[in-house]
Amino acid sequence: MHAESEKFTVRGRIVDRLSREPVIGASVSVQGLQGVGAATDTTGVFVISGVNPGICRLYVTCIGYKSVLSAEYFVSAKMPTIEIELDEDSKNLNEVTVSVPVIRRVKPSPVSMQIIGLGEIEKSPGGNRDISRIVRSVPGVSFSPIGYRNDLIVRGGSPSENRFFMDGIEIPNINHFATQGASGGPVSILNADLIREVQFYTGAFPADRGGALSSVMDISLLDGNTDENSFKATLGASEVSLSGMGHFGNNTTYLFSVRQSYLQLLFKMIGLPFLPNYIDGQFKIKTKLGKKDEITFLGLTGIDNMKLNTDQEGEDAEYMLSYLPRITQQTFTLGASYKHYAGKNVTTVSLGYNYLGNQNLKYRNNDDSAPENLTLDLSSREQKLSLRAENRTYNDRWTWREGVEAWYAFYNDHTYQRVYHNESSISQYSTDISFAGWAAYGSARYTSENGRLTANMGLRLDGCSYSDLTARFWEHISPTLSLSYKFLPSWAVNIGAGMYHQLPPYTALGYKDENGQLANKSLEYMRVKNAALGVEWTPGKQITVSLEGFYKHYTDIPLSVADNIPLSCKGNDYGVVGNELLVSSAKGRAYGLEATMRWQIPGKLVSMASFTLFKSQYKNNSDAGYINSAWDNRFIANVSATYELPRNWSIGAKLSAIGGSPYTPYDVDKSSLVEAWDAQGRPYYDYSKFNTERLDAFAQLDIRVDKNYYFKGWMLGFYLDIQNITKSVLSQPDVLMSTGVIENPDAPAAEQRYKMKYISQDSGTLLPSIGITVRF
Repeated sequence: MHAESEKFTVRGRIVDRLSREPVIGASVSVQGLQGVGAATDTTGVFVISGVNPGICRLYVTCIGYKSVLSAEYFVSAKMPTIEIELDEDSKNLNEVTVSVPVIRRVKPSPVSMQIIGLGEIEKSPGGNRDISRIVRSVPGVSFSPIGYRNDLIVRGGSPSENRFFMDGIEIPNINHFATQGASGGPVSILNADLIREVQFYTGAFPADRGGALSSVMDISLLDGNTDENSFKATLGASEVSLSGMGHFGNNTTYLFSVRQSYLQLLFKMIGLPFLPNYIDGQFKIKTKLGKKDEITFLGLTGIDNMKLNTDQEGEDAEYMLSYLPRITQQTFTLGASYKHYAGKNVTTVSLGYNYLGNQNLKYRNNDDSAPENLTLDLSSREQKLSLRAENRTYNDRWTWREGVEAWYAFYNDHTYQRVYHNESSISQYSTDISFAGWAAYGSARYTSENGRLTANMGLRLDGCSYSDLTARFWEHISPTLSLSYKFLPSWAVNIGAGMYHQLPPYTALGYKDENGQLANKSLEYMRVKNAALGVEWTPGKQITVSLEGFYKHYTDIPLSVADNIPLSCKGNDYGVVGNELLVSSAKGRAYGLEATMRWQIPGKLVSMASFTLFKSQYKNNSDAGYINSAWDNRFIANVSATYELPRNWSIGAKLSAIGGSPYTPYDVDKSSLVEAWDAQGRPYYDYSKFNTERLDAFAQLDIRVDKNYYFKGWMLGFYLDIQNITKSVLSQPDVLMSTGVIENPDAPAAEQRYKMKYISQDSGTLLPSIGITVRF
């Protein structure tokens, strides 16, 4: 049969969420295909034939149960068996809804939350299947112009204020070459082949997802294939990967992924002076111990090695090579989760272990032939072991959740660093600390009988043994409340408010002074009060429009004693942040308005437009005035659409625009000092004029084209993903750079100065990514 006309069979099983018994007689239909569906048999199994290949959702209805619009699935010859859970519904005893919805409206949180499905992950223009880039379409999320980094900046917050979870296990970071103490990096560790869905919270965080001030990314992985083993190989512009899913016996399934980068070749081609190379891997093994019990094991690892391209010529390369260190990193997460179903209760016990090893090495002028040229030698490790137990109770209108957490953290750091404040000096210290932490939380979700009112309430307590201040868990209470009320059939009002706490980074907690004592024992938990109010309009099944305002107020933010700016205004470059003397005196605020429209035609069109207007500010203490933060871009706009064409072609485009970020002028006098320049190899900022200047706004257009061929037992796909196809140029301030020539060689060493020059920093290039995928 010709590849263009292949149709496939979708198989699955419908079960009662709590009893795990099969649901008999449920109606299962394919969204967007009239008359294509089936009913479940006495074992809860359904079989739907004649389904077009590609991405689809299933709609399940049954008397006595709540109707469900499923997550997205990829239909092909190697599609795994689907399992969908239904919740009982006492009011749905006589009839069911047969009109298939287009957009999922039942969400864990009614406010400040977006669901990112398989379609957006697979075909997001400019995203290159990198989840850190894909979430930039979500309202309130800024992006890095020209796109060399994945810093996640949400509603004017710092890149260090986000938390990531994968199937309930915390991941410390999701990017290769992450900035220690913050986040970011050029590419995600996660392989999108294994992701089923992402729930992304920009506020109203669930009580069981602690430690975030700006966002929570909750990633759900696929389950393995219970019928057969299948694999996917990808050859892209920057990496080669192999992923697979299958089963061991009747009760155990698996997923895995391995990737090897050759990103350094792409970076060398476009003339960048740093060459990142990485390897990463993931796995998930799930075993059903019986009808009521299951256990899941998962792992994630990344091994990074960033070399410097010292052969690269030009002033831009000269500047970056003057300060960028050689970076090697190792990160991995291991987790295990046991789940038990007992009547209306579901109990989960999970154990997770995180590790981050980070090594930075830098020589002046990248000349390692003489020991005195060493300016930075850092080696540090972060480790965290976490245990969590929780119980969920499902009732007709209420869902209750309560849980406890305990964790133990290890941090060591051996640092040699040449620094300059008023004179050149060597900062050299070793630290090795460990401390325990604890948390307790509870939450409740209520849905009215008519479905018009939804309410979420939560409460969380956090503490740790680092200091007497951090141990006071009664001072770290995080309450949250969100409500949604449908006052008209197509109109709803949403409101949310909460207070959240986050521990400062390990780099700050472990920093020692010249006497070998922990210097930051006075640091508090960082705190933010968050509120949001919005309305949502659904004029039809295919369109939803929302408008949401938000306000965030920060307190107890660490302030750099040396620079007199908050730690939260750092962290968007490679290296380490937080390893300095800090005090918890800074405050901040961010507020704005977000407008979003989604338009979906199943099997044809997925589109979203969003616009965010906001301000982000901080002050050093209660008596100071507000100053623009480093993340105060003022506006973000995104318009994206992907359209499915005949013969399994698809085309997508995304137009993104962002306001200019604030910047700080250089301290020319300090930067020209030989001792100062040699200490860090880059100019110093005049922090007395912090963020008094602003860059121009920037816009870029990304496109993506996909073509798939479906055969009886395998699939062949091609894609072209191009970022910044218009070659938009980002104009940045000229960089102050040393010429290496000393103007006054006869002066005392502390007074000698380099002759300086300025280097143009206009940048912008087209970034193509071409790939081939094979599913077999």
